[in-house]
Amino acid sequence: MSCVLGIETTCDETACAVVEDGRIVRSNVVRTQIDLHQKYGGVVPEIAARAHIEWLNDIVATAMQIAGVTAEDLSGIAVANCPGLVGCLLVGVSAAKALAFAWDKPLVGVNHVHAHLYAGCLIPPQGRDNASAVWPDPPALPALGLVISGGHTTLYEVQRFDSLRRLGSTIDDAVGEAFDKVAAILQLGYPGGPLVENLARDGRANEVKFPLSLLGKQSLDFSFSGIKTAVLYHVNGQGGAQRTSADLTPQQRADTAAAFQRVVAEILEVKVRRAMEVMTPRSLIVGGGVSANACIRGCLQRVADAAKIPLYLPPMAYCTDNAAMIAGLGSQLLESGGRADLDLSAIATA
Repeated sequence: MSCVLGIETTCDETACAVVEDGRIVRSNVVRTQIDLHQKYGGVVPEIAARAHIEWLNDIVATAMQIAGVTAEDLSGIAVANCPGLVGCLLVGVSAAKALAFAWDKPLVGVNHVHAHLYAGCLIPPQGRDNASAVWPDPPALPALGLVISGGHTTLYEVQRFDSLRRLGSTIDDAVGEAFDKVAAILQLGYPGGPLVENLARDGRANEVKFPLSLLGKQSLDFSFSGIKTAVLYHVNGQGGAQRTSADLTPQQRADTAAAFQRVVAEILEVKVRRAMEVMTPRSLIVGGGVSANACIRGCLQRVADAAKIPLYLPPMAYCTDNAAMIAGLGSQLLESGGRADLDLSAIATA
């Protein structure tokens, strides 16, 4: 049995987890900073970094206590060192290096985006103790991977979890960013994804027509700036803010949210189908905060069913940023010989 400690501080969640044998989550402690950033309508990097500094020691201790492990029980330390807000990354990387040095444990740096794909392999703590639960085997490879989050929208060919080839990515807004901006247009608040989804439940998705931006006929890249602008013009009017969402009826606001969500799901569906023509995946893996959206989950399930391959989606607790996915992927990297020196860098873009 191996246990890896994972640390995640890429943005506005301070998190630590312990994962056993690369899949079984022994603990996963996440402290969100939503209340610190809500009044600004988005993440303020310096506030986020300061909160990580203040909270991380306690969160590491809590994660180890819940997991019932000591430093001697750990096989290694994994930390998200890219990509992310550099000030936030530095907090986690510095802490991980200090622990690896003090405890004489192997250290490994983990790509946060790649870890989102690994989240679908994790078994929650309650699953370990449930004798009747049947958890799927790890995804058959090669797999098609899709990361949909606040900062990333990317397709990957996954030959191994330590060997990913990027097939396409967004040329402007990430899908989660588009949800946040549409939430701002509709004056819903922050974070936007859950709020837009909740409003869309009462909407008629075909009542409003928004453009389907697919770029070239063979393109595997994404663009969400067009749909965001179309929503802006629909709500505020052409040529400036002639009105606001407050001028719409509740049904019109719900219809707008539902139509936006439907177009986003259709864009993701088309791109996944195109990618399946480029490679022949044995499974479809999806991760990132937007993978919690029920409409999008259902759409991707239909795509996988049509292709007759299994779909791997993270349990809800592991859709958004968390340290369990860092520890899980870190375990795989350590087993394949991945090691980092104590000069491991924090890298904002990767």
